[in-house]
Amino acid sequence: MLEIFKTQDDKTLKTLSLNDAESGSWFNMINPSLEEIQKVSIVLDLDESFLKNSLDADETSRIEYEDGNLLVITNIPFMDEEGNFDTLPLGIIFTPESMITVSSMENKIINSFSSETSMYFDTRNKTNFMLNILFRAAKFYLRYLNIINKHSERIEDSLKKTTSNKALFQLMEVQKSLVYFTTALKDNQVVLQKILRIANASKGQGGILKFTEDDIDLLEDVIIENKQAVEMVEMHRTILESMMDGFASIISNNVNVIMKFLAAITIILSIPTMFGTFWGMNVSVPFGQNPWGFMIIIILSMIAAAAAAIFFNKKGMF
Repeated sequence: MLEIFKTQDDKTLKTLSLNDAESGSWFNMINPSLEEIQKVSIVLDLDESFLKNSLDADETSRIEYEDGNLLVITNIPFMDEEGNFDTLPLGIIFTPESMITVSSMENKIINSFSSETSMYFDTRNKTNFMLNILFRAAKFYLRYLNIINKHSERIEDSLKKTTSNKALFQLMEVQKSLVYFTTALKDNQVVLQKILRIANASKGQGGILKFTEDDIDLLEDVIIENKQAVEMVEMHRTILESMMDGFASIISNNVNVIMKFLAAITIILSIPTMFGTFWGMNVSVPFGQNPWGFMIIIILSMIAAAAAAIFFNKKGMF
């Protein structure tokens, strides 16, 4: 999908066709077809690889400069229909005239920049627009981390009642999401630091990205938000790992308790069997001629089994 927008003087967002694209336009490409990539590449005189790099799900965050064009790849969070969290690359490409965003799937971060929110961003100010996207991405990381935390607490409550495999698999999914977030946020932090160095070096003195003092302040806010997200995800990972270790110990302890109980029951039940075996031999045995012999043996075996049960109970086997 290819959409082209441009902010007007009255802060409204105008939709343009590819042939009518002007300086200051924003090209938004969501899972673009090969034909769309080729057309945009021709219109903007842009290497196709710049557009295709961001479509690779394993692409890491980085900055690349080539032939007067700048590519910034950052990893943004997203939540799928099943409620699982992952990250995907978002490419932000700057040409001398326009800006392009490229991603492999629709996401809430790019969708938040629309005609309804057009008063908060300006496609003609490419630097500020990019920083708004990065700021929104950092905010979504924090928002999703809060959702993950609440989800983990619900799983923990269910595990306190029963250590079901379903709940444990859910914890594993949460742990995997946190690993994705950790890797993406740390890579993003490196990119943000590089952008800050570019900002401090340029100070609005030219280059494809021109930073004002307000832009630098916004960039510093983005870095702070990203650092906060890194700290939060590390904290959640530590808590989750401790929780997993704790539940593993609980499960192991429960197994030991059950095995102790079964061992005690086995020994207790074997006592009447031993009595029955001894008095079932085809030899002379005590009480063999006594008319109450059977009842005596039953009572003796029950007394012996009860004594064993009392002993095991004192030893904490039950």
